[in-house]
Amino acid sequence: MDLPARSAAKGERAASQTLRAQLMLRSLIIGGKLRPGERVSELQMVDRLGVSRTPVRAALIHLEHENLVEALPTGGYAVKELAEPEILVSIEIRGTLEGLAARMAAERGAAPQLIAAAREALDLIDAVVEPVARPVNLEHYVNYNARFHDLIVEMAGSDTLARQIERASVLPFASPSALVLLEPDSVETYQALLMSQLQHRTVLAAVELRQGTRAEAMMREHARTAHSNLQRALAAGRKLAELAVVELGGR
Repeated sequence: MDLPARSAAKGERAASQTLRAQLMLRSLIIGGKLRPGERVSELQMVDRLGVSRTPVRAALIHLEHENLVEALPTGGYAVKELAEPEILVSIEIRGTLEGLAARMAAERGAAPQLIAAAREALDLIDAVVEPVARPVNLEHYVNYNARFHDLIVEMAGSDTLARQIERASVLPFASPSALVLLEPDSVETYQALLMSQLQHRTVLAAVELRQGTRAEAMMREHARTAHSNLQRALAAGRKLAELAVVELGGR
């Protein structure tokens, strides 16, 4: 292997290690394993994540940009306290951008294979939320839900829009893969999943019929449902750090 090829391979390995460290750290924060205010040092994370110091440092810089950690004056980082207004705005932004993606998909005309893949994802969700399937397998639901959302973005055909949606989805609770559950096995949770699935079907139908305005409006309404679920949980006296959040797949 010549020198340029070796350098390229080395760069790809470094990028892969940084992404791995970033994903693992984000998972620790979102999952509550690293609590708000907890100090996060590079050396501590090297041992915990099993990667070298350079990827950990780069990952922490990325997470600072995502507002998940903050740099300390004395060095190192600390996990940021989750701010309710910031999270609610992030959900609204994500819904607005996903609404734009749905409208673009409808107006441009989505590829038949993407429509078929989205329909398959929704069929899988149907199987998960059927009454006979209770209790609902939330891991399956989250993964199929993430697949559907990713396909809508792909249908839009814009890498720029896809990057903006990913950026808007990094905060805890803001991702379409996040479910805020007061009681995971409750009737209220089950009804919320059914409503969400109905919205999915409406969005896909509008995209197929090339009804851009309708597709956009329903996708934004879909995000507002997540917004309302979080507000109801907070109104019930739950703290952000205590809420049961499922975020297993997707973005």
